[in-house]
Amino acid sequence: MEPRRAAAYATRGPSHGFDFGSSIDVSPLAWIPSERLVIIVGNYGSGKTEVSVNLAVGLAKSGKRVQIADLDIVNPYFRSREARATMEACGIRVVIPPGAQAFADLPIVVPQIKAMLEPQGDDFSIFDVGGDDVGAKMLSSFREALGSKPYALLQVINTRRPFTGTVEGCLAMRRMIEAASRLEVKGYIVNTHLIDQTTEDVIAQGVALATEVSRQSGVPVEVVAAMGELAENPRILGLGYKVLRLERIMLPPWLRRDVKDDTADERGEPLPAPRPKPIFRP
Repeated sequence: MEPRRAAAYATRGPSHGFDFGSSIDVSPLAWIPSERLVIIVGNYGSGKTEVSVNLAVGLAKSGKRVQIADLDIVNPYFRSREARATMEACGIRVVIPPGAQAFADLPIVVPQIKAMLEPQGDDFSIFDVGGDDVGAKMLSSFREALGSKPYALLQVINTRRPFTGTVEGCLAMRRMIEAASRLEVKGYIVNTHLIDQTTEDVIAQGVALATEVSRQSGVPVEVVAAMGELAENPRILGLGYKVLRLERIMLPPWLRRDVKDDTADERGEPLPAPRPKPIFRP
């Protein structure tokens, strides 16, 4: 983003409650978690929120009852609560703090979350948890309430991000998340990508590294996530893992049609900077 446009966005702050497109076309799921309590963690930039939202929408469109809790206090601009309207249009219950607290960068835990620890019937509960060990620390408060209930704590791995570009880095991240949350990582979601520059080679290289992470840790690779048509690529399908197809739901503010860009005119040309005004003068 251009510096001036970034500064303008920083002044406006994040969008609150925008609809990212309730008609988003998410394909039927080729993978369904083995447990109905799904906790998704991962370091900053791993794409865990995109995975969480796509999984929630995919489950809902497969006829499942789904509720999702946004516990991400690390990244205020890419949190699942930003796609609240989209998910609610699919019948998903979105659990976030009420009112203005919904967009506070604070570790607020609403009472409904404890009930989510034990999904009823065939319901699914999804927790979208903040990046690395800092965000995962919030989970430690649920350890006693969780008790012996079954859960799937899944670590999202993007091998093109700092700190998880090596086997050692991924293993260290898992250890930090487990120490902070007091919970055990039960599986990996491989989501190696470079956003719009992702290729089949990028995904395949990420899967190869994650496979070695799995071998050394004894924790299985649950699924490989791939965006759009890459999920149908024969090479990706032939890697030996189930594939979770993602659609781009979480967009940066400068690409959203619902965020007005007040730094450019209707042709996209930059507008002149506003003339500074003396303090205390209208």
